[in-house]
Amino acid sequence: MDKKFNGLGMNMGNLWRLSDAKTRSISPENFDGAKGRGGMATLEEGSARHAASDLGQGWKVNPYIIIEGGQTVSIADIEGPGAIQHIWMTPTGRWRDIIIRMYWDGMEYPSVECPVGDFFACGWGEYAPVSSLAVCVNPGSAFNCYWEMPFKKHARITIENRDDEPMVLFYQIDYTLTEVPDDIGYFHAQFRRTNPLPYKEVYTIVDGIEGKGQYVGTYMAWGVNNNGWWGEGEIKFYMDGDKEFPTICGTGTEDYFCGSYNFENKKTGQYEAFTTPYSGLAQVLRPDGVYRSQMRFGLYRWHIRDPIRFESDLRVTIQALGWRRNGKYLPLQDDIASVAYWYQTLPHKKFPELPHRDYLEII
Repeated sequence: MDKKFNGLGMNMGNLWRLSDAKTRSISPENFDGAKGRGGMATLEEGSARHAASDLGQGWKVNPYIIIEGGQTVSIADIEGPGAIQHIWMTPTGRWRDIIIRMYWDGMEYPSVECPVGDFFACGWGEYAPVSSLAVCVNPGSAFNCYWEMPFKKHARITIENRDDEPMVLFYQIDYTLTEVPDDIGYFHAQFRRTNPLPYKEVYTIVDGIEGKGQYVGTYMAWGVNNNGWWGEGEIKFYMDGDKEFPTICGTGTEDYFCGSYNFENKKTGQYEAFTTPYSGLAQVLRPDGVYRSQMRFGLYRWHIRDPIRFESDLRVTIQALGWRRNGKYLPLQDDIASVAYWYQTLPHKKFPELPHRDYLEII
């Protein structure tokens, strides 16, 4: 091994390799991640000044921040080169009203723009455990992201609170300062929501991607507006000049999310939630007979072992199909939201404008 290891891409098979990479961490106890500067907040500065008043500086004085309604704050501002390797946070408030954005190497517009719950595979505003390689959601509402996010010059992460009420945010961003190779792809994630999906239209997970890269994951919050099965539709990946027909065409929604036959437990006749390293039906929300009238699902599929590589462009769509009584397909008009995750070269094409919070509301 004649090449110096830069500390990126750590896994169980190379944890023994040493490098000159520098480990840093940003939190409300160390806003800029500087060496030897953690836990320095004074009582006058601290968000937990009352709790720590008998103990003083160094005793969990500033463990969280408060973001007022309508306010956007920067929670990370890092000079590279390096890579973000883990993000943990636990936000209060309505998760669809909290927008996380990430900017790489001085770009004016974000490479990540997404409601925080959907980004962490909890799109319905309710906690659901997720145990996967890329995202973990742990009790009681702990969001964890393990997508590695390299950058050459600069990284910035912001949180916008679109709600009218203030929110509380505990967070920690763990990163490394190290040399990165010239052929890196920059992490991207884009949110979309359509409610209802127009009759006989396909749902677009993402389009307009331009550049070289690889698609690495899909999260969907799927609300069913009809009785019956909803997951018969095919996912399609149009890449590198594909027009009418895609290069990759799936065979059904539950097939793409690595399940089969309605995600049904054959003994109980019910949907069976599951969460695995690469795919899951992590959330099944059932009607309650009063105000919760529709079935709602949260699904993820990470292309960690099978990234979908593209050279110049990419568009991803999925059909919403059920069944008619006569055995023919029924185009559905469902409430569908999604997050597409991918790596690509910069500059990237500017995302469509995020809709008003009222349009994104879970209703």
